[in-house]
Amino acid sequence: MRISYNWLKQFIKLDWNSEETADLLTDLGLEVEGVDKFESLKGGLEGVVVGHVLSCIQHPNADKLKVTTVDLGDGNPPVQIVCGAPNVAAGQKVPVATIGTTLYDAEGNGFQIKKGKIRGEESHGMICAEDELGLGQGHEGILILGEDLKPGTPASKIFNIETDEVFEIGLTPNRADAMSHWGVARDLRAGMTQRNVNTELITPSVSNFRIDKRTLKIDVKVDDNKLAPRYCGVTISGITVQPSPAWLQNRLMAIGITPKNNVVDVTNYVLHELGQPLHAFDATKIRGNKIVVKTAEAGTKFITLDDVERTLHEDDLMICDENGPMCIAGVLGGKKSGVSENTSSIFLESAYFNPVSIRKTAKRHGISTDASFRFERGIDPTITEYALKRAALLIQETGGGEITSDVIDIYPKKIEDHQVFVNFKNVERVIGQEISKETIKKILVSLDIKINSMSDVGVGLVIPSYRVDVEREIDVIEEILRVYGYNNVNFSQKLNASMSNSARTEDYKLQNITANQLVAVGFNEMMANSLTTPEYVKLSENLKEEFNVLMLNPLSSDLSAMRQSLLFSALEAVSFNINRKRSDLKLFEFGKSYHKLPSGYDENKHLTLTVTGDRTAESWTQQQKPSDFFMFKGYVDMVLSRLGINKAQTQPVTNDVFSEGLAYTLGNEVLVEMGSVKKLVLKHFDIKQEVFFADFNWAAIIKVVSAKIKFTEISKFPEVRRDLALLVDSDVTFKDIYAIARQTEKSLLKDINLFDVYEGKNLPEGKKSYAVSFTIQDSTKTLKDDQIDKLMTKIRQNLETQTGAQLR
Repeated sequence: MRISYNWLKQFIKLDWNSEETADLLTDLGLEVEGVDKFESLKGGLEGVVVGHVLSCIQHPNADKLKVTTVDLGDGNPPVQIVCGAPNVAAGQKVPVATIGTTLYDAEGNGFQIKKGKIRGEESHGMICAEDELGLGQGHEGILILGEDLKPGTPASKIFNIETDEVFEIGLTPNRADAMSHWGVARDLRAGMTQRNVNTELITPSVSNFRIDKRTLKIDVKVDDNKLAPRYCGVTISGITVQPSPAWLQNRLMAIGITPKNNVVDVTNYVLHELGQPLHAFDATKIRGNKIVVKTAEAGTKFITLDDVERTLHEDDLMICDENGPMCIAGVLGGKKSGVSENTSSIFLESAYFNPVSIRKTAKRHGISTDASFRFERGIDPTITEYALKRAALLIQETGGGEITSDVIDIYPKKIEDHQVFVNFKNVERVIGQEISKETIKKILVSLDIKINSMSDVGVGLVIPSYRVDVEREIDVIEEILRVYGYNNVNFSQKLNASMSNSARTEDYKLQNITANQLVAVGFNEMMANSLTTPEYVKLSENLKEEFNVLMLNPLSSDLSAMRQSLLFSALEAVSFNINRKRSDLKLFEFGKSYHKLPSGYDENKHLTLTVTGDRTAESWTQQQKPSDFFMFKGYVDMVLSRLGINKAQTQPVTNDVFSEGLAYTLGNEVLVEMGSVKKLVLKHFDIKQEVFFADFNWAAIIKVVSAKIKFTEISKFPEVRRDLALLVDSDVTFKDIYAIARQTEKSLLKDINLFDVYEGKNLPEGKKSYAVSFTIQDSTKTLKDDQIDKLMTKIRQNLETQTGAQLR
């Protein structure tokens, strides 16, 4: 939020510099993140002074140039300046850009005035035209100033160039009361009072507001007072829509708002001045001279001021006439009812809308405006009519016109201030030191908090309705503390701390072990939002729409449900990276899934692995090879092995998101489901390459894990490798061969590896060739040939008997 220092001084008398004020605002909780300089004219005409032309003669080498001598009023001899303007003459007072001055063009590009020669004659400055100074468009000749001006007078004083300092305040969401210059001034007054600097808050007067005629009446009807608790309006006729005066434009430009016309500028001005959003309707476009504040019919099409056609929701609060919607209440106006240069009469609206309703509408349509930003956080319902009158007077001041109706104020149920009792002992307990009752009273009064009763025990308070964030005793204590000053709380120079010897949880240890292992093989950890779109459940038959955990006040429709699966978060990350030319990915995430089951809410922890693209980075030393199912399975096996889980069984998984997959089970517990994601699912995320995904049931992993590392001495005795080339039936798997070999010999057989598979030419139909290696070792002695041959014969015979395998 941007706050103009000059504007702030209209509310409170300050003779502090901006740095002191910024420090105080930061101490009060309105953190000033930076202070920018604003100039109504870039450069501020610095270096441009009034010059007196003493002589003007024809340039000896150029017909269209003149050589002048100019007194700059600096006590030095007059300087010579070459000028090409046809209207330059002796005796004139003119603006002169002196040597070293930087002037800026319309695009903001600067050029510096330097000493030079023009057609052989020296020139020590530049006599400027209107457009060269940025004061207008005129370039017919130089700008001639008043004869009574003294040479050397800075041009910035003549043209009233405004300079300002603008605070960039990092406003926290709870401080709806500070979303205006008036609100910041209120806080500043409280801080100054605590520092014994007494000052009054100066509020703009509306005493001159009066009804000139009653010739243009607009009737107003509010259908739902819960959605629009207060609605005010008045008509103004005979106005002239034109550019705003310089002072108004400067105020808006200082805080980053581009001026449009006097009517729109006034509504923006009052919004940032008082924090009350306003809207002006062209009165001639209000059909039936009647406004109805009501919710829209679902599916209604409506074009807003930004030329976007929007489909309205049945809960959207609208400002309508007899023909239909004119404005999305509190959010954005309609294109057809807005003020234009032809507008001569307006209906000016000032209202208090239900914050929850406005927030939902703004999020639903993806709109964020200055008005919705304030309405959805809660504005001051007591200033609705006051702000209306303030804006009406400013519109009359800048565009003429007359007030042509009574002020309409529909406010059936007043929003009351709320009461809180604060115990003095609780103040001392929370703050950590005793603050005198008089100081507490002084702070509360400076914050416009009324004291209803006071005793030795505590104080009964009435909190103004605009302080929507102060509802409890602890909120009041926070207010006392921030105004008292965090820096004024005493603390000991000695820090007492106890070191905890409690071990980290097993879960935490296992996550670190697993993460370190995955990072070591090239994975990157990702963290995704647990909030997602409820539409993702439609991509899987195993996910149920009724199991969605929905948000009561979602940030948007895309973040309105807790995720039931981590798969779609991973695919979002893959799609995001691929769209940014990063297609080779290895990702893992520790996260949770959420379900609303008939038995209650369920929350489960998962580890997921996601792999896509090529195995290694592009290099001239090796050929690119895409990641495949077996490589990915190796990563899953690696994680389980690192956690000491070596007895898990695998079986094909039935999962509607995998084209092919495996499930790792231990007993009746499913530990992991992994596979290649179906193209139909990938298409939803615009992913055209294969993606492998594994989902570890972390709760089940924790139950069976044994991550302790077992060390064995390296054997002194050699190992022996024997290979078998086997001709087997096509339905025989390596898993079958592995199991038979292991069953045959458990102690000497150290490793079994499939290193070649062949199917095709020169093999009988229905057959395939497996090349399998067997590593044999005895840790107590050197094996002899007859022992090895005997073992291999036994393995071969069992393979022949149980699978029909034949040696090739």
